[in-house]
Amino acid sequence: MAAQRNLIAFLVDQVGIEQVELTDPWQAVQDAGATPRLLATVPDKVRAFHHLNPGDEFEVDVRVSDADPVEYGGLVVPGGVANADKLRMNAHAVRFVRSFVDAGKPVAVICHGAWVLVEADVVRGKTLTSYPSLATDIRNAGGEWVDREVVVGTENGWTLVTSRTPKDLKAFDREALRAFGLGD
Repeated sequence: MAAQRNLIAFLVDQVGIEQVELTDPWQAVQDAGATPRLLATVPDKVRAFHHLNPGDEFEVDVRVSDADPVEYGGLVVPGGVANADKLRMNAHAVRFVRSFVDAGKPVAVICHGAWVLVEADVVRGKTLTSYPSLATDIRNAGGEWVDREVVVGTENGWTLVTSRTPKDLKAFDREALRAFGLGD
């Protein structure tokens, strides 16, 4: 199946997702007339958090091990420390991210979500931001870490949109939509 520009994958683990980093970009994608799909490492439901406090549960659309990257026009990886740590340890999630990069498709990652990029070995030669505690990991993986609200990196033939924290969501959403061909 050919990629659909208006079908955007949101990749998460089953627990520890920073809720606003999932729901805010999700709403922005919907408002732009596209269709978000929740891909997770488990079937059924995932639990989001408001930092360390339990948040809402969300229905999973597709288990990442069953997902075909070809079907999606863009990828969003929300943060959350536990979410990001679990994602980087899941071979299917790492492979999914790597497939997006290999195909030159746009990826948008916020906060701790950048850990999965490091694990997928795709930050070499890229300029990006993240939650500050990931700076050394990104540099050690060959990326250039900068402290900015949003960074759009087009190095190496693919677009990467990154932001640091939920306070950067307005800029993150705007640039992610542009990268996905859905914004101004």
